[in-house]
Amino acid sequence: YGIGDLGPSAYRFVDFLASARQSIWQVLPLGPTGYGDSPYQCFSAFAGNPLLISPDALAEAGLLAPADLAALPAFLNSEVDFPRVIPFKRALLERAFHRFSPTPAFDAFLARHSAWLEPFAHFMALKEANGNVAWTQWNPSLAASGDAVALHRFLQFQFFEQWTRLREYAHARNIRIMGDIPIYVAHDSADVWANRSLFDLAPDGSPNHVAGVPPDYFSATGQRWGNPIYRWGVMESSGFAWWIERMRATLDTFDMVRLDHFRGFEAYWEVPGSDVTAINGRWIKAPGVPLLDALERALGDLPIVAENLGVITPEVEAIRERFHLPGMSVLQFAFGGDPQAPSFRPHNYPHERVAYTGTHDNDTTVGWWTSQGIGDSTRSPAEIEHERGVCRAYLNTDAREIHWDFIRAVLASVANTALFPAQDLLGLGSEARMNLPGSIRGNWRWRLLPAALTPDIAQRLKTLVELYER
Repeated sequence: YGIGDLGPSAYRFVDFLASARQSIWQVLPLGPTGYGDSPYQCFSAFAGNPLLISPDALAEAGLLAPADLAALPAFLNSEVDFPRVIPFKRALLERAFHRFSPTPAFDAFLARHSAWLEPFAHFMALKEANGNVAWTQWNPSLAASGDAVALHRFLQFQFFEQWTRLREYAHARNIRIMGDIPIYVAHDSADVWANRSLFDLAPDGSPNHVAGVPPDYFSATGQRWGNPIYRWGVMESSGFAWWIERMRATLDTFDMVRLDHFRGFEAYWEVPGSDVTAINGRWIKAPGVPLLDALERALGDLPIVAENLGVITPEVEAIRERFHLPGMSVLQFAFGGDPQAPSFRPHNYPHERVAYTGTHDNDTTVGWWTSQGIGDSTRSPAEIEHERGVCRAYLNTDAREIHWDFIRAVLASVANTALFPAQDLLGLGSEARMNLPGSIRGNWRWRLLPAALTPDIAQRLKTLVELYER
């Protein structure tokens, strides 16, 4: 159907993980994607992405007929063609909606999630009535139809019904699912539209300041993310109620979570809303300790992995350690000239660490190894060659299977958790990269094909897991 979903192929992927003796499946944010199809620019921090709803499961429930699934467009296998997938999938979902009759489970879902679901359903219906432009450009005289609002209630019910079944299937095979909480929410989202007092907005709704990071490994001009800045003082005066509900909803959906851009909970890079790059930003203190205290009081121990990459200070690490949150180490960052590089080398990992070969923001391991330093990062060709030399010596490798060298290195480390992208298991190059930070086109499109993860790969991975007692 042009994009991965929560249907049979997801269950086969869980079966692969079980056969390879894997115990954690980490996913990107699962919210409804907006600008740039990015899971970090979602229309809601609480809702699920309707594009991930399985048509096969809808057919099993009697909401789609075999004929509905017979004539499929010729979608690309290698990547998601969002401009073609979105209208095709939307037509199927609307067809299912018109055949749906409310059930007690549906009524219970509406009652349990009404606090976020009602604003979200109305936001999406109004957005569509206004031609999908940002909410700051809506015509105030246009109203949302009842059917349009009901459609989005139905879509959320179907998403979470399918997700819950898949998660239970994973649990039965001793696999936990790690989700992802982006630190910020999209400006064009139900979260901002319905809670404007919590965000640094001008009277017309536009952001006074936006989030980002200063110049770094990925971009010489920094990254201007465009998300509105929180009014942390207002949030703190309410006891961080919005954040507590956001975290509660996330922990209802996942077993553990990666807290994106943890650095921003100690201090964040604030960029003037009118600037086109992040160069002219400044660091502003954030209430990380009071926030995490409030979350712990409300929710108990937090199964959080802190994404502590980037410009990390002793103050950031002190907060992470105070709350006993494991940090991240990325092996791709271990061999360059960055002052932090030694901390990313496996012999320096502490036990309380999650070790990665790379993340969704990195090139694939093979792509990183074969890079020429042209347009893909701030690394020069000379720096790339230096990194390769250090890497060869450190891993004692001829690099013919550099991806397996990386996987072995993180598995052999003392880090309590080791994770790697599917692209690295398959030894794919830069064509399979998921995201290039700072770019707005061509990201989030790579597809894992059903036959790619073979029994031989599962056996090889299982052997390493057993060898290193993971």
